[in-house]
Amino acid sequence: MAYYHKLGTFPHKRHTQFRQPDGSLYHEQLVGTLGFSGVSSLLYHKNPPTKITRIDEPIPYAPTKSNVQLAPYHLRPFKGESTGQDYLSARKTVLMNNDCVISICLPVEREMTYFYKNALADEIVFIHEGSGELLSQMGRLEVRAGDYVVIPRTIIHQWKWNEGPVRLLITESFSPVETVRRYRNHFGQLLEHSPYCERDIRAPHELVMDDAPGDYLVQIKKEGFLHQYHYGFSPLDVVGWDGYFYPYALSIHDFEPITGRIHQPPPVHQTFETQGFVVCSFVPRLFDYHPLAIPAPYNHSNVDSDEILYYVEGNFMSRKGVDIGSFTIHPSGLPHGPHPGTVEASIGKKETHELAVMIDTFKPLYLAVDALELLDQNYPMSWNPDVAPQAPRPADMMD
Repeated sequence: MAYYHKLGTFPHKRHTQFRQPDGSLYHEQLVGTLGFSGVSSLLYHKNPPTKITRIDEPIPYAPTKSNVQLAPYHLRPFKGESTGQDYLSARKTVLMNNDCVISICLPVEREMTYFYKNALADEIVFIHEGSGELLSQMGRLEVRAGDYVVIPRTIIHQWKWNEGPVRLLITESFSPVETVRRYRNHFGQLLEHSPYCERDIRAPHELVMDDAPGDYLVQIKKEGFLHQYHYGFSPLDVVGWDGYFYPYALSIHDFEPITGRIHQPPPVHQTFETQGFVVCSFVPRLFDYHPLAIPAPYNHSNVDSDEILYYVEGNFMSRKGVDIGSFTIHPSGLPHGPHPGTVEASIGKKETHELAVMIDTFKPLYLAVDALELLDQNYPMSWNPDVAPQAPRPADMMD
């Protein structure tokens, strides 16, 4: 994270005595990244965070990779009111590689009966629909539609959702999620030309203290399993913390678009970066203002990355037949661009009101098995309506 934050009470100096009202010591815990060289926070617990009461058998929890031929893909939205009962069972993975896992989640349950921790990946939860709060050891964070919620790995948390539909786009990153380097000075502060600043980033604002004894389950995701850890006290027993490592929210509606006289390349939309991919935000903006400008994007080849676009709101002028909540995937090695007729139709347009999340990965992505039912068979040939559509085939069926 780019700035220091603190909540609750803690001692004046790190790693010094800090006593509870009964005279016993609070239990200090350092949580951080990159060994002892990355960002970190110091937490002070009422109970030892190491005091486990029981470990149950792990539950297999890993997506299955499919193997289909090289082609552009359109994945239609999941149909129905939900993809599962709770936050974990409702996750349906659509795309994956060694750097990230991309899933859709439409849970039924309003509250989680357990806590969750991803031990290997940071998670970016984009809230397409819904509102509620994220409860973690760092406190309460209120969230709403349009928020990116970045949850660093190892943060124990649970969600509580308000009434109404909930639709989430979840991207797991196996390297830290960071603000964009070119938007920061060498002190870490976001610069004047950044499309968002620290004022737009919302940190937890209130500690949540739960003193009640009981049986508390923390499901820990690691290496294809959900490990079942039980404690005799709530993970929400932190009386204070400070540091740079915590969950936070940034609304897509607070992203300020960068525009120009002629069409700007996708990096101007960049919002986050990792070692394996970037996340970009397409938001309402004025179009290019050169007198001969063509607002529609030009054809381009992604030589080094796969491009995924998740459609949130509005009508993209360069695409036909794409619904809200669907994905388009354009893999490296193939050129792509606007559909026939959309280039001429874009000339003279002054603005757009579209919302979308784009994820560009630096290594090839694979469709998960759960995504195969969503494939639009017409999409690969949609730039040439005179050619009959062909369904993508598994690689073992290809000539």
